[in-house]
Amino acid sequence: RRLVLLAGRGEPEAEEAERAVLASGADVTILRATWFSQNFSESFLLEPVRLGEIALPAGDMSEPFIDVEDIADVAVAALTEDGHVGQCYELTGPRLLTFTQVAQELTAATGRNIRYTSISIDEYAAAAAEQGVPDDFIQMLRYLFGVLLDGRNAHLADGVQRALGRAPRDFTDYVRTTAATGVWAA
Repeated sequence: RRLVLLAGRGEPEAEEAERAVLASGADVTILRATWFSQNFSESFLLEPVRLGEIALPAGDMSEPFIDVEDIADVAVAALTEDGHVGQCYELTGPRLLTFTQVAQELTAATGRNIRYTSISIDEYAAAAAEQGVPDDFIQMLRYLFGVLLDGRNAHLADGVQRALGRAPRDFTDYVRTTAATGVWAA
């Protein structure tokens, strides 16, 4: 009977999906999140971190990186505890970070020089095409970087605190724990 929808934060298309799920008649809890901390260790940014350069069309925009462990904890609570049905939780980490600051955190935790380089969306799309990324995926990347990194998500929210009664995990803790696994070894 209960559904939890993980949706994008600040995305009009995600809000359309939310409306469709809400119309289902199920007991729904919505979780809105932006950048996952784990993008740097389990997704498309793992290899750039290993190579020592994160090149993205993100400028100096700040993001409230969220640890996916926090998202999972909120989802479990929403599915197993009373009081979450009908709630919309915006999930963020406890502070805003630029990608330059992320690179500094990664450098400190790994002992390696990892830098952030701001590039244009066209440079990013061209590099993706050179690596064989399909055109439809490149268009989605253009949208994500061209629209969503416009400052709309550069603020903190209290969703983790409201759902769990505790603060979200900090990016520094994620980096320290993840670096200890060796995933970022060159």
